[in-house]
Amino acid sequence: MAKVLIVDDDVLILDGLKVILELEGFDVVGVARNAKQAYEICASEKPDVVLMDIRMPVEDGISGTKNIKSEFPEIKVIILTTFKDDEFIRGAISYGADGYVLKSSSADHLIESIRAVLQDKFVLDKEIAQTLPRFLNKEDVKTDFEKYNLTEREKEIIKLVAEGFSNKEIAKKLFLTEGTVRNYISVLLEKLHLTNRTQLAVLYYKSKSFE
Repeated sequence: MAKVLIVDDDVLILDGLKVILELEGFDVVGVARNAKQAYEICASEKPDVVLMDIRMPVEDGISGTKNIKSEFPEIKVIILTTFKDDEFIRGAISYGADGYVLKSSSADHLIESIRAVLQDKFVLDKEIAQTLPRFLNKEDVKTDFEKYNLTEREKEIIKLVAEGFSNKEIAKKLFLTEGTVRNYISVLLEKLHLTNRTQLAVLYYKSKSFE
């Protein structure tokens, strides 16, 4: 049973999420009202996943993500927020967040996101994925995928990953099985010397090969 820590300064959200997660079979090992409390609970309870709000008193979720991932890299952190600001997205990704999910998402989507990060997948809502180019294109350095001799199919899959589609959605779009898509992504990560889907998305938006 996966252990989950919920971090939010809104008591109603804490209580609601706790009920939803426990009904889905997760073990909610704690709730915290700010990221400082979250760090302390991580140290004592070692949760598998942290659901982290951004704007909170005492210590915000971006700083909390940095501290938790630095000290406990094995703990998955999903940013769960109403905010879609570029600065928040950049900070969360740069500090190693494993997912960025909006509070407007359905309960099913949240549960699916938690299960995905537990399988070492990166979760990025489509609305968030669409904002990546706004700050990535400000960077001068671009990556040229051509040196890796990628096939057209591999480029197609990278593009869909970068746009925030799940393996299931990619499989449906490309008329492939979900297992085949997983294999493609595993090969791409190895070929490009990456460790997760978000790095794949970042490289896509910095690449000269897709312009």
